[in-house]
Amino acid sequence: MIVAFSLSPSGGDAVDADGGMSEAVAVAVEVVRASGLPNQTTAMFTYLEGEWDEVMAVVKAATEAVAARAPRVGLVLKADIRPGHTGELTGKVERVERHLDPDS
Repeated sequence: MIVAFSLSPSGGDAVDADGGMSEAVAVAVEVVRASGLPNQTTAMFTYLEGEWDEVMAVVKAATEAVAARAPRVGLVLKADIRPGHTGELTGKVERVERHLDPDS
């Protein structure tokens, strides 16, 4: 499965002086990267690929890491559940790219 998730801290020390959330996001991304699961971080979401229980455990740990810095955390989560498929974090993008450049 692939999960796209975004964490938004409210209050506490998690919000940067300019209203940004980069420090809190970095704490969450550290948890994701330490998991060893395939992952990708973009401007709006972090993507994570693996089995249901392992992916959800990482999302929970990342949420708890942000919650240690903020009294409230918002979580947006979207999942693509497709048993038996792996490597889809990059595979889905590669298939789209082939349609955009059929000569490659």
